[in-house]
Amino acid sequence: MRHQKKTVKLGRTAAHRKALLANQVCSLIEQQRIKTTLAKAKAVRPLAEKMVTLGKKGSLHARRTALAVLRQKDAVKLLFEDIAPRAASRNGGYTRIIRLGARKSDAAPIAFIEWVDAPLAVEEPLHDEKAKKVKPDKEKAAAEALEKKTERKKNQAAAAEVEVLE
Repeated sequence: MRHQKKTVKLGRTAAHRKALLANQVCSLIEQQRIKTTLAKAKAVRPLAEKMVTLGKKGSLHARRTALAVLRQKDAVKLLFEDIAPRAASRNGGYTRIIRLGARKSDAAPIAFIEWVDAPLAVEEPLHDEKAKKVKPDKEKAAAEALEKKTERKKNQAAAAEVEVLE
């Protein structure tokens, strides 16, 4: 039985999992919001929150600890200079997970993970907007097809009239 075993394995070896989570946290720091599977988002959340706690401490030791985990200097710099000061008044709960539904290809549950106090991000175009973009093209194509059809009928009528005259 797996009682008291809280580490989410994600189907990876320990080193691969550690690298994956570090890269996900770095992407979250740089992009402010990432789209991933729900299981990965839930695994990323504790690590991201620990990194913000280190950023709030602001000491050299905390910076080196964060660098040892994340392994990207620019992400650590952004964490300590931008994200940690925004979260200074908050006692935990720095991230939010928003469920998006199932992925088309394999029906895996997909979610956004983002900073709670992040500035409003530009929304990704939804499927409805794509459908709206495609719809005028379909209407245009239908109109063109109708024009061609009426033109063919006119040509057939003209050809029939020529045959009658001959």
